[in-house]
Amino acid sequence: MTIERETLTWDRYGEAVRRLARQVADDGYRPDIILAIARGGLFVAGSLGYALSVKNLYVMNIEYYTGVGTRLDVPVMLPPYQDEMNLDGARILIADDVADTGNTIKVVHEHCQNRVADVRTAVLYQKPHSLVDCEYVWKYTERWINFPWSTKPPIVGPPGGGEMILDA
Repeated sequence: MTIERETLTWDRYGEAVRRLARQVADDGYRPDIILAIARGGLFVAGSLGYALSVKNLYVMNIEYYTGVGTRLDVPVMLPPYQDEMNLDGARILIADDVADTGNTIKVVHEHCQNRVADVRTAVLYQKPHSLVDCEYVWKYTERWINFPWSTKPPIVGPPGGGEMILDA
């Protein structure tokens, strides 16, 4: 079975994240903190941080996808865990690359919602079956997305393996 894909180039990414930031700004939302869901959300959070003049970026590492179309049973929060100090009264913008099942964003949102004043989500893509309906979405799709940062294979294997992987 061939999975239908959409390819996001670096140039198109730049346009997409600016439009996403414009949605946030036009809505009047001014986050105090942008919370990146690693790894794909790191790019989005950093770009939104520049566009929205937010320097306070946090990172949460959630493992869920293990490959194209393969994932763990439930998302797992990995250390180091987000420091919950000084978040009272904060406005948080959760940033990720895609809300596919929505499970990862749901875990992060639930982790934050009772600790902060307001929490919202921004993603480049949202799929129709996502459990979470994000406040800010650049594009809705059913396709698997090839992101510019993850389309090519890694140069080395995972820690512990460390072997070189030849570029194709």
